[in-house]
Amino acid sequence: MQILQSISTTIRPRLVRQVSSARNLEPYRVALYPGDGIGVDVTESAVKVPDHLTADVLLGLRRQFDQYANVRPARTFPGVKTPLDCDVDMVIIRENSEVHTRRGVERVIRYSFEVAEKRQRQKLTMITKSNAQRYAMVMWDDIFEELSMEFPHVQAGRQHIDAAAMNFVLKPESFDVVVASNLFGDILSDLSGAITGSLGLNPSANLNPERRFPSLFEPVHGSAPDIAGTGTEMSTVHLLMSSHRRLDLMRSRPDA
Repeated sequence: MQILQSISTTIRPRLVRQVSSARNLEPYRVALYPGDGIGVDVTESAVKVPDHLTADVLLGLRRQFDQYANVRPARTFPGVKTPLDCDVDMVIIRENSEVHTRRGVERVIRYSFEVAEKRQRQKLTMITKSNAQRYAMVMWDDIFEELSMEFPHVQAGRQHIDAAAMNFVLKPESFDVVVASNLFGDILSDLSGAITGSLGLNPSANLNPERRFPSLFEPVHGSAPDIAGTGTEMSTVHLLMSSHRRLDLMRSRPDA
C-alpha cells in the first residue's frame, strides 16, 4: 500500500512500541506520531517523538484502512468545572468516509445500534436535516428506520442538527449514543467537549469495526494551531484518554 510505504520512511522504528494491557499484560504493537500543530507539543511532553508529520498522513490512514466509524465519547468528570450543572455520558459516532452511499451509511448506523445495544440506557439518536437536505439525509432517515427494526431493545430517535445542537446545551444528559454524518458529527463532538469542561478531555477512535484493518486513536481537538507552542495544552490527559479508549477496544475483542 502506498500509504504504508510513505509511513515506513517517515516513522522511525523506535516509535513502534510494545504496549501491555494492565488487564492481561499481553503486548500490543502500536505506532505513535505527533501530527501537526498542537500535536507536536502534546506528544513531546509525554514521549520522545520523531520529526513533524502532516495531517495528510492522518487522512490517508483513515481512508486506506477503511476506518469508517469515528467514535468520540464525552462525559463529565468529578472536579472538572463545566458550564452546565448536569452529568453527561454520551458517545458520538461520526461517519468517517465523508461520502454518502447506502453501503457507507448503513454500516455506520448498524455499528451505532450495536454500540447502543451494549450500553445501559440502550438509546440511539440519529442526527439529520432531511427537512432541508432532501436527498442524502432522507436516505439516512430511511436506513435508520429500516435498521431500527433489527434492534427492538434500542430506543431509536432522530433530531435535526439545529435542534440537536440546542438540546446538547439545554439537556445533554438526555443523549446516550449519537450517530451523525461527518459534518454534523464533527460539530456536535466539539460542542460535547465544551459542555463537559474541555475539548481536551475527549478521546477519538477511528475504527474499522470488522477488524480487517488497524484502527487509529487521537484526541478530538485536532491540530489546534491557535495554541500550538504556548504550553497551555493538557498533554498527559490527551494521551491517556485516547490510550484508555484504545485498550478498551483491544480488550473487547479476543483477536485484537
